[in-house]
Amino acid sequence: MYFLGIDVGSISTDLVVIDKHGQIQQQLYLKTKGNPLDAVKSGLQQLGACFRTEQIGGVGATGSGRGLAGAFAGADVIKNEITAHGVAAAKIDPEIRTIIEIGGQDSKLILMEQGLVTDFAMNTVCAAGTGSFLDRQAERMGIPIEEFGSMALKGKEPAPIAGRCAVFAESDIIHLQQTGVSEENLLAGLCRALVNSYLSNVAQGKKLLPKVCFQGGVAANQGLRTAFEQALGTEIFVPKEHKIMGAYGAALLAAEQKSKKRTAFRGFDRGKIKADIREEACGDCPNQCKVKRLYYQGKEIGAFQDRCGKHQQRKME
Repeated sequence: MYFLGIDVGSISTDLVVIDKHGQIQQQLYLKTKGNPLDAVKSGLQQLGACFRTEQIGGVGATGSGRGLAGAFAGADVIKNEITAHGVAAAKIDPEIRTIIEIGGQDSKLILMEQGLVTDFAMNTVCAAGTGSFLDRQAERMGIPIEEFGSMALKGKEPAPIAGRCAVFAESDIIHLQQTGVSEENLLAGLCRALVNSYLSNVAQGKKLLPKVCFQGGVAANQGLRTAFEQALGTEIFVPKEHKIMGAYGAALLAAEQKSKKRTAFRGFDRGKIKADIREEACGDCPNQCKVKRLYYQGKEIGAFQDRCGKHQQRKME
């Protein structure tokens, strides 16, 4: 018996399969590329080569595209990213008290107590401090993103960069480049600016207690990890699963539901079908939801993005 977790984000779509003991058996980190449905389908096809549909005892979905993933694949549990990341961190190490999560388009802070989420904060307003911003700056400077962190560690005099705004930060970098500041010091300064921005905008005075866990794709950046350690005065723990923690948490949540009902999973063959997404207005209540409906060969196979959940809960093939 295995359990599947799907995390659909703006930059990546991750899928994780765990066994009944919560151990990861297979994981995929796929680029969303602006088409989350295709990413989910690709993931299901790849996992279908390793597992049989009847081996899956439950499915969990999370991320910004959790509604789509849940409707298309057939999820038993659909939860927000905060819950999924918290569950995954608690499974890996119950002593984790603080989770710093930086993804492609947003950043999060999750505070834990005895394995439970007690508080959280998110920043979805500005791209500064996110993976996409770091990718853009690395590309503009002609530096492979894989070398960003190691180069930043070589910067002994971090350049002064405004990290509160992506536009101002880029303007500072361009100006400093023109004055001859080295790439190493620019990258070190950028890491420091992003950490300061995170602590002032996302943390907003909250107490970040150890053990501190750094999650998300950006956690692989050694320069940013070191900047956090210097700012907080404590060691930062980066789990080897840092890129797929949301999907891992979703799979763990699905495993918790195993004895409650039969799984709604529609099978790995879902990855082979060509589905269309249509938006239709629902006028049944004042919410006036713009419901997204999935169609295959003219037949509705799923729905999502309705606030009350009425359309999502309808039984479909």
